[in-house]
Amino acid sequence: MRKSLLLAAAAVMVLGAGPALAKKQLVIVVKGLDNPFFEAINQGCQKWNKENASSEYECFYTGPASTSDEAGEAQIVQDMLSKPDTVAMAISPSNAPLIAQTIKSANPTIPIMTIDADLTKEDAGLRKTYLGTDNYLMGFKIGEYIKKGKPNGGKICTIEGNPAADNILRRAQGMRDALSGKEGLAALAGEGGWTEVAGCPVFTNDDGAKGVQAMTDILAANPDLDAFGIMGGWPLFGAPQPYRDLFKPMADKIAKNEFVIGAADTIGDEVAIARDGLVTALVGQRPFEMGYKAPSVMIDLIEGKTVADPVFTGLDECTKDTVDTCIQK
Repeated sequence: MRKSLLLAAAAVMVLGAGPALAKKQLVIVVKGLDNPFFEAINQGCQKWNKENASSEYECFYTGPASTSDEAGEAQIVQDMLSKPDTVAMAISPSNAPLIAQTIKSANPTIPIMTIDADLTKEDAGLRKTYLGTDNYLMGFKIGEYIKKGKPNGGKICTIEGNPAADNILRRAQGMRDALSGKEGLAALAGEGGWTEVAGCPVFTNDDGAKGVQAMTDILAANPDLDAFGIMGGWPLFGAPQPYRDLFKPMADKIAKNEFVIGAADTIGDEVAIARDGLVTALVGQRPFEMGYKAPSVMIDLIEGKTVADPVFTGLDECTKDTVDTCIQK
């Protein structure tokens, strides 16, 4: 009898032990896994996991294979919202209206926030907060560097990413406002001395090689071009050697501010390219910090705590003269 009781107790202990309960998922959905910018967000997410190994929550990073797969990102958002262990979500919308419609259709009860890129102002009520860069300020600073290099203005081409990416559109607006001294212009046609050439802005869908090819074509068609405003670092970190090949012959002109290039981001090869004098200035984001902060913000939202909207993560500004000290440590 005693032996039977012991065996029964042991069986209950084994069954009770079972597999460990899955952690509650704090999901980060990015535009694409092929972009080193988003991998930096992932690294921040994983650091949070390591530092909070005993937490009931886990930061889970995902996204479509390609940054250009807008429908794929929307599908992932929809799929992750249907999982019972998803308790909060941070989304970097590639196509802001499409993601907004996806959220509306899913009608989630869990807190939703945006990270890196926001929804449009009209759809901002669908999320609790935005965590990331002040994109308008980022673009404005890029414009200030371009204007400082060529104070009398000139001909410029803007390189953008996805035409429906709210963060990129805000940067471009900030740059135009800085160059023109006016607010809200959809294109520059002489304001502040600046004119956007035909065929610009160029939308590259965050493809670095496509960005370099576009700049090659624009330079060929406009030999009197004075500047590029690059709203994402894709040509520099996504195709660094083709970028170097294109602008190395222009290094002397860039050094003399006869040709000016203001670009976003400070990741991958970008700082080395600035050290080589092949870009006038970089205005960089802090993606690692975004990924590291996002889980804590989502937990605060879950717990009903007051969270600021927006939550900005700051900017780094790099020129050839400051490359050794320009990145926040």
